[in-house]
Amino acid sequence: SVVGALDPQRGAHHAVVSLDLRRLSGVVRLDEISGEAVLAAGTTGPEAEALLSAHGFELGHYPQSFRYATIGGFAAARSSGQNSAGNGRFDSMVTGIRVATPTGDIELGRSPGSAAGPDLIRVFLGSEGIFGVITEVRVRVHPIPRERVFESWSFPDFASGAEGLRRVAQQGNGPTVIRLSDEAETAVSLAQVGKIGKALSKGASVVTVYEGDGIAERRARTSAQLAAAGGISAGEGAAEDWLKGRFDGPYLRDSLLDAGVFCETLETATTWSNLQRLRSAVEGALKDGFADAGAKSYVMCHVSHIYPTGASLYFTVLAGIRSDPLGVWEPVKSRGNDAIIASGGTISHHHAVGRDHAPWLREEIGETGIRILAAIKRELDPVGVLNPGAVIPIERSR
Repeated sequence: SVVGALDPQRGAHHAVVSLDLRRLSGVVRLDEISGEAVLAAGTTGPEAEALLSAHGFELGHYPQSFRYATIGGFAAARSSGQNSAGNGRFDSMVTGIRVATPTGDIELGRSPGSAAGPDLIRVFLGSEGIFGVITEVRVRVHPIPRERVFESWSFPDFASGAEGLRRVAQQGNGPTVIRLSDEAETAVSLAQVGKIGKALSKGASVVTVYEGDGIAERRARTSAQLAAAGGISAGEGAAEDWLKGRFDGPYLRDSLLDAGVFCETLETATTWSNLQRLRSAVEGALKDGFADAGAKSYVMCHVSHIYPTGASLYFTVLAGIRSDPLGVWEPVKSRGNDAIIASGGTISHHHAVGRDHAPWLREEIGETGIRILAAIKRELDPVGVLNPGAVIPIERSR
């Protein structure tokens, strides 16, 4: 977790117990006709894909934490992977769930559609372990794609690239993967050795990947919309290079810190009409925060998840900090989070809430929303032993 969701918090309890589900793994059941699989919660992403591929299927969920994250973790954090444009977020893949709580077990998801009251599956998706232990997840699966096609695009600036993504999202039936990097992130790509540097201009850039059936038609429709927004095709190389290094990024942070370069991320989402305003507000808050701390910074932004009504914004920050990086970062991120809420964004699009974002959840869902979560917590975990301090916020000082 990058939001403190797993940091032990003993509170009034005498000890902390960490529950390891790695032995609770494997495919419990595969329904090839319905296109569903029941997976044990401790199954890692690579294990799930390997087991499903033996039967010609895949889940197709690839967040940057894919190598180590588990099916239960995907559900508990409401994960979103790089293939979200084609396969959807993980919560949209879930059709059933089984949870062990201190006051009783619950198994949900009787049929593909139901009007039998509120959908209780959604209570546990994103709950980060505060309501119970997810033990099994039933998910949609699909046949392994027979073909994969890459294409990268160059845009004059972030605004025109975002317009291209909006057109693609609202048209529908586009790429499996689509990602927009702003001018700063594209410049970092240009500095790298290889095809990325040769293919892209100094503006913004878009990566697309197509999988499955009807690729030629989907690619033609998408290309028309991207070109109409000012995009120029830059061939396959940059997109292929991006995918090759996709899962390596998070594990470079410690090496950068050793070299005196601080690296962190934060993300949010909003509507298309508010995208530019939110990006400017957060970027400004981050830069001003580092400047006030006497640190030079470099802020990059990309869009990796799109919807008909809006998109995510993912910020990567580099700063020159050689001492007390956490002491510098905490007030800077606080300013960034304040800017997110003030500018109409969500406090988390796919990193979840944990402890780091809990103080801002009240501002997003309101007092009534917090009371609802607290009431569910009291009913399922009356003693408060499940991940105390996560998600449900406590008051913060300003």
